[in-house]
Amino acid sequence: MALVERAMVLSIVLVAMHISFSYAAVYKVGDSAGWTTLGNIDYKKWAATKNFQLGDTIIFEYSAKFHNVMRVTHTMYKSCNASSPIATFTTGNDTIKITNHGHHFFFCGVPGHCQAGQKVDINVLKVSPVASSPSPYSSALASPPTVPASNVPAPSSPSNAPPLKFIALKMIMGFWAIPFLVHF
Repeated sequence: MALVERAMVLSIVLVAMHISFSYAAVYKVGDSAGWTTLGNIDYKKWAATKNFQLGDTIIFEYSAKFHNVMRVTHTMYKSCNASSPIATFTTGNDTIKITNHGHHFFFCGVPGHCQAGQKVDINVLKVSPVASSPSPYSSALASPPTVPASNVPAPSSPSNAPPLKFIALKMIMGFWAIPFLVHF
């Protein structure tokens, strides 16, 4: 009987792990300020505090009268060259799902905005826990090549906080295991 209970606990833990890894985060670029040139938002610093994973969603919220979002190559990003972007978004509420690893470069294509700092590098490391399963969704991030992490300088202040996914995993595992462990 104890063997059956232990097998059940293990099964529940494995299911809980799978469920917790399937949740993706949603990030609003610039947090409450959004995508703007006002307020001297440091998008490099903003991105450095995030742990981007496959399946996460990036939202750009902005006034479509004054801004846009362009996905560009690393070279274009460094020089703020908006001549031939990979993709251009203009709705003012653009949602982009991350479907591949590497660096994803974005900036505002309005003249002078990129130079003023309205640009962001979304870096998705290969240590993503959901990396083993391909995303069934297609998006603007699905096909263009990305720059290997070795070719781009690391963010200046990475976050040391544990990802919320792992905190939730610990809580789920503890919650499901308690009723079974009291019988031992």
